[in-house]
Amino acid sequence: MKNQYQVNFPVELAFSLKMQEQEFAQEVKKLFLVKLYELGKISSGKAGEFLGLTRVDFLEMLRLYNISIFNDLTEETLLNDLQNA
Repeated sequence: MKNQYQVNFPVELAFSLKMQEQEFAQEVKKLFLVKLYELGKISSGKAGEFLGLTRVDFLEMLRLYNISIFNDLTEETLLNDLQNA
C-alpha cells in the first residue's frame, strides 16, 4: 500500500485559474515534481514515473515550465547516459 498525502487549497485558487478540481490537482502534482527535479531532489525518471510519463516525456514537459534539462549535467551523468544509450 502506498502512502498518500493530502494538501488543501482554497477552492477559489482553482476557480481563479479557471481549472476544475481534478485538473488543478494534477497541475499541482506536476509543479511539485518539476520543482523537486529542478532542486535535484528527484530524478527525471522517478518524476516521470509518478506522473505516469516516461523519462523522456517528463524531460520534454520541462520546457513548458522553463526548466533546463542540463541543470544536473555532470560528467558522471553524461558517461552513464552514454553507456545506456
